[in-house]
Amino acid sequence: MKAYELLFFVDPSLDPETRLAVMKRIDNTIAEGNGKVDNVDEWGKRKLAYEIDKLTEGDYTLINFHADPASIAELDRVLRITDAVIRHMIVRRDDQE
Repeated sequence: MKAYELLFFVDPSLDPETRLAVMKRIDNTIAEGNGKVDNVDEWGKRKLAYEIDKLTEGDYTLINFHADPASIAELDRVLRITDAVIRHMIVRRDDQE
C-alpha cells in the first residue's frame, strides 16, 4: 500500500451532521479499498484565495491514509459526486512509505 494525503474543503455554513456524513463516506470508501486512515487533521475555516461558487471561506480537512493505487480512482469519483465537497486534492506521499 502507498501513502496518500487528501485535502478537501466544504462550505463552512454546513451543519455538523452533513460534515460528519462526508467524513463517514470518505472513511467507508477508503476502507472498502482495503485502505487505512492514519490521521485526520481538521484545519477549520480558512479564507479562499479567490471566490468559488460565491464562497469566500472554506472548512478544510486533511486526511493522511494508506491505500492501494487502484482504489484512488474510486475515492476521486466519490469526492466528485459528493455535493458538499467543493474542491479536493489527493497526493501521493513518498516520504511516508
